[in-house]
Amino acid sequence: MPTTALPRRFYTAAQVRELDRQAIEEEGVPGDQLMERAGRAAWRCLQRHWPEAARLAVFCGGGNNGGDGYVIARLAAEAGLAVTVYQQAPTTKLKGSALTMAEQARDTAGVTLDELDGPPESLDADVIVDALLGTGLGGEVRADYAALIEAINASGCPVFGVDIPSGLCADSGRVLGIAVRARVTATFIGVKAGLLTGAGPGQCGALAFDDLRVPAGIYERVGHAGERLVPDDIRRALPPRARDAHKGHFGHVLVVGGDHGFGGAVAMAAQAAGRAGAGLVSVATRAEHVPVLLTRQPEIMARGVETPEELDPLLERATVVVLGPGLGQHGWGRALMARVLASGLARVLDADALNLLAADDNAAAFRHQVLTPHPGEAARMLDTDTGSIQAGRFEAVQKLQQRYGGVVVLKGAGSLVCGGPDEPLGLCTDGNPGMASGGMGDVLSGVLGGLLAQGLEPSIAARVGTLVHARAADRGAGAGGQRGLLATDLLPEIRGQVNGGDCGD
Repeated sequence: MPTTALPRRFYTAAQVRELDRQAIEEEGVPGDQLMERAGRAAWRCLQRHWPEAARLAVFCGGGNNGGDGYVIARLAAEAGLAVTVYQQAPTTKLKGSALTMAEQARDTAGVTLDELDGPPESLDADVIVDALLGTGLGGEVRADYAALIEAINASGCPVFGVDIPSGLCADSGRVLGIAVRARVTATFIGVKAGLLTGAGPGQCGALAFDDLRVPAGIYERVGHAGERLVPDDIRRALPPRARDAHKGHFGHVLVVGGDHGFGGAVAMAAQAAGRAGAGLVSVATRAEHVPVLLTRQPEIMARGVETPEELDPLLERATVVVLGPGLGQHGWGRALMARVLASGLARVLDADALNLLAADDNAAAFRHQVLTPHPGEAARMLDTDTGSIQAGRFEAVQKLQQRYGGVVVLKGAGSLVCGGPDEPLGLCTDGNPGMASGGMGDVLSGVLGGLLAQGLEPSIAARVGTLVHARAADRGAGAGGQRGLLATDLLPEIRGQVNGGDCGD
């Protein structure tokens, strides 16, 4: 998801309302002035993205979000654009700042306010401005608003979202029945959590931010929902190495998995661990995969393992275990997993290791582990369905951490990292749809294992590894496009990321 100068912190809708309240009531910033600033910031953003636009259709609801739309309409008309405002709530029902801005648009700029009794018969505009519903939406979109949103989405016109696409939950990123699909969204005061994860990135398009000059001290007094992962996280965690360093300083990753027919999964995880900087990498897998592994990456030490007892000498030499890629859920995989869990080594659990963990009611929580479920695996781990996970990703990642311990990376658009109640929730805004291909999770697990082997604490390794993986995917997609991006395309890019290459925000 493209982003423009986003701050690190993100907020719930209630927290943003508190920021707004304190700006007005405690810092003396008039509400009309904040709305004027929001409208002007949105208008500037719209001009940057559509400098040739000559016709605007502005949809305004009855609240403050609609008030921002009236400011945009007035400024656009003053700039000489042809502007039509479609009112879902007539002027007579508006209050406060929204009423003031509607009257100014009508009386000072001559904007025609068209009261709607249903969707317009046709929409012919260069840009549609969505200022229907804001962050206060709690339940499903009402039928009258839903009809307008459906018409906007069906129009074929590019849509500019004001603060948040109408119909998107500001806290969870869930579509509340139906939501506007914007090409660009400008959000204000605080970035809403729902814009960054779940359906949010797809609904809001490119995301821009303006703090509306809210006094900085207010942000220190109001809590926040979490923090975006940023390139400085990589730089701080992985400083330049000492000149006298040797491989023993950077740990030994053991990748365990690759049942019959799944040798590629362990190969990708092992290669990623090496590219992330692990000093040594070993693989315990079915014997049939060993020749291909050695041919593919001769630096890997590969061992055929048929019984859990054969795993013991490998565990004795390992610093970190990556368990799960291609493991399977049959007897072989179950036996190896039991051996790994009994070892007490730091570990990354992915793929079938997570499915086996979900089926084990006696699995003990372990602090030195990182779990990397996608929504389907998370649903099995929490005994629910994928839709419920996606509808409440923040709650889901916290429940997973509470139940299984360690650090949890809930993968998906806007991957979440939860290390427990005493650590801020991390959210990754990097990454792209090209990552929807096989093997991406195996590569991530290897990166995480490589970082743990180098001595990073699990929570830091999870944050840094998730960001490295996503940024590597963005660089890979930049070289040849998103469609057709393969997991192995990330491997050379991972090396660049962990060495601080191209870490500008």
